[in-house]
Amino acid sequence: MAPSASKSPGSVPTEGGGERVRVLAAVVSRNDRFLICQRPAHKRHGGLWEFPGGKLEPGESDAQAAHRELHEELGVQVVTVGEEQMAVHDDGSPFWIAFVPVQVDGEPACLEHSALAWATRDELRDYALAPSDRRFVEWMLAREPE
Repeated sequence: MAPSASKSPGSVPTEGGGERVRVLAAVVSRNDRFLICQRPAHKRHGGLWEFPGGKLEPGESDAQAAHRELHEELGVQVVTVGEEQMAVHDDGSPFWIAFVPVQVDGEPACLEHSALAWATRDELRDYALAPSDRRFVEWMLAREPE
């Protein structure tokens, strides 16, 4: 799946008259391992694993959302936010998930998730990932390691 052409923050109108909601998925890596978090059972895709992040608020940039969401969810401070690597539509929802590399300072804690893990590129395929996150991992694994 190719990266999306739109990089507009927050909610934007779609051709069908609904709104498209941008969701930041922070691709946090350390020592060749990626941070993934297990969604709480009561949420959409409950029990599945995802890259942490959340919906952009109106007028909010990816960087602002990363700072807010990762502090709220994991208790970490964001150091840098890169450019979108890929964006995919979460089927059955208005959400467009934008996968963005993010560097953090601090040790992540489970403040909103059920669990967290640091997985290698190859280990990521063994987790029960949320559908959009699975598509990103497949895209990432099809590319040469950087």
